[in-house]
Amino acid sequence: MAELDSPAEAGLVAQWRELLARHAETSCALDRELGEKHGLGMSEFEVLERLVEGCSVDRSHRLRVQELADVVHLSQSALSRLIGRLEKAGLVTREMCVDDRRGILIVLTDEGRERYRQARPLHRDVLARTLGDEVTGPCGA
Repeated sequence: MAELDSPAEAGLVAQWRELLARHAETSCALDRELGEKHGLGMSEFEVLERLVEGCSVDRSHRLRVQELADVVHLSQSALSRLIGRLEKAGLVTREMCVDDRRGILIVLTDEGRERYRQARPLHRDVLARTLGDEVTGPCGA
């Protein structure tokens, strides 16, 4: 026999499920629309945006791989594959860190900056639509 949640626990579970639904709806919409119109997935866009923001101290649109991993919430291997795709598309390059020969820097290219600039309005529109309205379900279902 399953235990019933207290009203407080039931509320927490409901909040959790709503959060999951909003995340799924937003992720699916971002992947679909950014992919169709700009050839980018949600995670590719996030990496470009973090590079544009210049999270590093010198604001040079370059970050260590580990810095990116910390902010884009991907495993090291998934991030490595994603960077490879961005590099193949000419949107980023890899450089050796001059201060630490073991470090690899990911550098935004001019083409990457332009692709980000073109995709940003759509990204913000999807966020406004999916996070500002009622959740319709994962992937528009």
